[in-house]
Amino acid sequence: QVQLVESGGGLVQAGGSLRLSCAASGSIFSFSSMGWYRQALGKQRELVARIFSSGTTYYADSVKGRFTISRDNAKNTVSLQMNSLKFEDTAVYYCNAVRLVTNNDYWGQGTQVTVSS
Repeated sequence: QVQLVESGGGLVQAGGSLRLSCAASGSIFSFSSMGWYRQALGKQRELVARIFSSGTTYYADSVKGRFTISRDNAKNTVSLQMNSLKFEDTAVYYCNAVRLVTNNDYWGQGTQVTVSS
């Protein structure tokens, strides 16, 4: 069973930075892609950024130029560097991984990011 464990959330002032990390229980080479989603209170969960096994990345328009997703194959982790944070970035952030071949989805437990205005 795949386990994804997020860390790095917290409270930060607008304009500040945070770095989220997602540690996978196995090799991240077994995933076709990994990504970060977020869900703000009363809103639907939305894709923030995704990185594919090829290294290709995707970002939601709302975070382009501010957030950077990266992977460390040796440590089996995926990180999300968040700069110039805005109040509207406040949400619970979830790590997601899609398994190669089966396309099974896996989710972390979520980590709270709160940006004070």
